[in-house]
Amino acid sequence: MIGLDTNVLVRYLVQDDPPQSRKASQLIARECTREDPGFINRIVLCELVWVLESAYGYSKDTIANVVEKVLQTSQFRIEDVQATWTAFRLYQKGKADFADCLMGTVNRNHGCESTMTFDQQAGKLDGFELL
Repeated sequence: MIGLDTNVLVRYLVQDDPPQSRKASQLIARECTREDPGFINRIVLCELVWVLESAYGYSKDTIANVVEKVLQTSQFRIEDVQATWTAFRLYQKGKADFADCLMGTVNRNHGCESTMTFDQQAGKLDGFELL
């Protein structure tokens, strides 16, 4: 199994830099199979959402569609897939960013009663408390 960095995943998905996009596509086609999927960790997913928002200006709906397709792709193995799906659904429905949704979900799964925050949007999520 290989791990995929955010920049490889972005090039594969966005196809905006022909030489790097070609290399990323070839790597994923060759190395990421159902039997031996490429590993995508939670940090990569958080960075992916951030890059698509900040660098590419994609709408939340477009980003949600991209993330959902990544989560459904059998050639990828997602770290803590259950928590990631829970966070994804919170992100889809609410105004908090994906990283906050994932952080709160992971913290709750590890027994945290609440996640303390100054972030007004995250503070509206279940399991968060404004400080």
